Amino acid sequence: MHPAYSVIFFTSASGAGYALLALLGLAGALGILPADPVLGVVGFGLGFGMTAAGLISSTFHLGHPERAWRAFSQWRSSWLSREGVLAVATFVPSGLLAILWVFFGEAPLWLSLLTLVLALATVSATAMIYASLKPVQRWANGYVLPNYLLLGFASGALWLALIAVLLYPAFYATIMLDWAAIIGLALAALGKAAYWRFIDRSRSVATPESATGLGGIGKVRMFAAPHTEENYLLKEMGYKVARKHALKLRLIALGLGFTAPALLVFLATFVTGWPAVFLLALATIGNAVGTLTERWLFFAEARHTVTLYYGSETA
Repeated sequence: MHPAYSVIFFTSASGAGYALLALLGLAGALGILPADPVLGVVGFGLGFGMTAAGLISSTFHLGHPERAWRAFSQWRSSWLSREGVLAVATFVPSGLLAILWVFFGEAPLWLSLLTLVLALATVSATAMIYASLKPVQRWANGYVLPNYLLLGFASGALWLALIAVLLYPAFYATIMLDWAAIIGLALAALGKAAYWRFIDRSRSVATPESATGLGGIGKVRMFAAPHTEENYLLKEMGYKVARKHALKLRLIALGLGFTAPALLVFLATFVTGWPAVFLLALATIGNAVGTLTERWLFFAEARHTVTLYYGSETA
């Protein structure tokens, strides 16, 4: 599939933003972090900023962005619509939580849990937009949903650990956030490796024979191209990335997105102050680059069954 940069940014930023909001609320409610006004402004401000930027960027991929509001009406049948409804709904408890945190120094557990539930539901709906598309075998599988959640958790935990050590360099509880980020990165790496293993060792049940209904007469091959030049289907759904390039990008995503950040966070647990801030900042930047690379691959390596009608041997 053709990787749309607006959607790549959306899936990366919104996942991290919603995870940050949920984890920040829980950290405050459980007493891991103090309900300090400065922390509230920085943490919630960054979380709201990432989610809002991601949601806005997602509209750029629409043919008519000014009609995006109409998607909210199809929540009964569309995961895209459900995602929109849940995304907006999450701002209600998280916004109230931010107000109580900043102005009253309070972080009610029930409000934090409600924010967590809605944030998880929003990211899950985003994943289901792709996991529900049966014509794309590399999306319609059981790996997509948990990977979306794990990627968001890893990024959100990294941001929270960075904010905490920046504002409270000697606070004892920040070590818990560091280990939460390390665990999140490790799980995300394992989930991604399992997904790549799956798509490398499996293929769609659809074939040129099943697509044309001519399987009974033998091997089906394209005799002549349906068009003399590329059309919309070939540009959007017939995008191909060379396997050698895909392997390099996977290594970049795995190294920069998960392995290096986990190592940097681990090193940060042994220091305090600005050295810890520096290590966590590097980890967060690396994770952002690696996540964007992984998101690009997620779209570029997908194959739509429509390509079977244009000479592809498998989808």
